[in-house]
Amino acid sequence: MRNENYVLITGASEGFGKALALECAGRKMNLILVALPDSGLDNLAAYIRKNFAVKVFCFEHDLSLKEECYNLFNTVKEKKLRIKTLINNAGMGGTHFFEERNAEYYYRQIELNVVAPTLLSHLFLEILEENNPAYILNVSSLAGFFYLPKKQVYGGTKSYLFSFSKSLGIELKRKKVYVTTICPGGMNTTPMLIRQHLSNSGISRWSVMDPSEVAVIAIDGLLKRKRFIIPGFWNKIFILLDKLVPEWIKEKITDSQMRKLKIFNNPLMPRITPLKTAI
Repeated sequence: MRNENYVLITGASEGFGKALALECAGRKMNLILVALPDSGLDNLAAYIRKNFAVKVFCFEHDLSLKEECYNLFNTVKEKKLRIKTLINNAGMGGTHFFEERNAEYYYRQIELNVVAPTLLSHLFLEILEENNPAYILNVSSLAGFFYLPKKQVYGGTKSYLFSFSKSLGIELKRKKVYVTTICPGGMNTTPMLIRQHLSNSGISRWSVMDPSEVAVIAIDGLLKRKRFIIPGFWNKIFILLDKLVPEWIKEKITDSQMRKLKIFNNPLMPRITPLKTAI
């Protein structure tokens, strides 16, 4: 049996998962990094080993496939790696009208965002209990609190993860396995999202956070055994406003957004470049 404890992070090759890996490495935590094949995971692991002097294992799995979740678990168990923290970060986003994607797309999104974290939490639970106090961090989203056009399935999966985590945390607290849910808003995780966020204005733009900044908040909250984390001042304001604003006003705002979306997605309409405020 290995004596070292490990943090297992799914979706670790880029974006928020990569930021979490670097943050944990900076805290001298040994890592098990999981991501899709050919996602650059080996390069990240080599960088971490060189700069942080921690142990790193890499495993390539498509966690949208149930059998791959089992394969990951069996590999970790065979190697007798002591998992003290499980971070379910792997997920599939997307911004589309419901009819714009086929059923297989949504099936895979649900498998990765809902089935994988549920299954992995169940599979690794015994190992976590053996190494208590232990931790599970589930990465949900601010989208799980709002009814957003073009985010219908994604928001639903993140809402599930929030509810699942809260109930699971109540059950596992007596076993000293502490469950935390983090619900970030917009993050600059890819070049495409950076360009998208730069085109925003006002509060929408101010609320966007850097993944490394959110990673610090996430690991701090996890180790303090917080059950629920909303990172960022403006994201907390969004949640507060959602509770205070009457439903009929929210419906009018949503209807207005839908009308705009239909105009800009109408192929018969000429493309209009919206004016942007100079930076």
